[in-house]
Amino acid sequence: MTALTKLATTLALSVLPVAALAATIGGTQYAPQYDYREFFAAADGKPFRVVLLGNPFPSLAMEQAAGQLLAQMQANKPQPRLTFTYEQPPEPPRPDYRLVLMFDPANDMGAYAVCAGDKPRFQAGTPGRVYMQAVYCRNDLALSQTTAWTEASGPNDPRIGELFRELFPVVFSDAMGLRPQTGGSRR
Repeated sequence: MTALTKLATTLALSVLPVAALAATIGGTQYAPQYDYREFFAAADGKPFRVVLLGNPFPSLAMEQAAGQLLAQMQANKPQPRLTFTYEQPPEPPRPDYRLVLMFDPANDMGAYAVCAGDKPRFQAGTPGRVYMQAVYCRNDLALSQTTAWTEASGPNDPRIGELFRELFPVVFSDAMGLRPQTGGSRR
């Protein structure tokens, strides 16, 4: 084997573990009102509510899967110092910021229906595959949404952690191009 062939083989093999853990993030949409700074202010140093709809692991009780998913979310959380929680406050907050994760949503289940609290509709899941729609809501308004999927055997599978690690920067993007303009004109 030549040195070049050995180098190519080594590089190819070193990429395999990364590719095996990679999640796929689908198309993303942001409302014109989306502002990362608003998310940061709402979440930094505070509990941030997550709503789970559906169970990606039907072989586990929802409570068991939810607890393990929460640990994965917290371990791979986005930039603000937030704590993910499923707890519903005694009085509904205004504005009501939350992340809704809907597993195996029906194809016609849009983000605005999710934020408005419409009855969720699901499609049949694929065993060993986690597919979710992630929607960041403020009250009834969907501020951002995307889909994500990966192969996973259970909620503690490292691929679930990788999914959240890749998902959060998309749902809660701090891209300058998404920041609302302050208006005014330069003359």
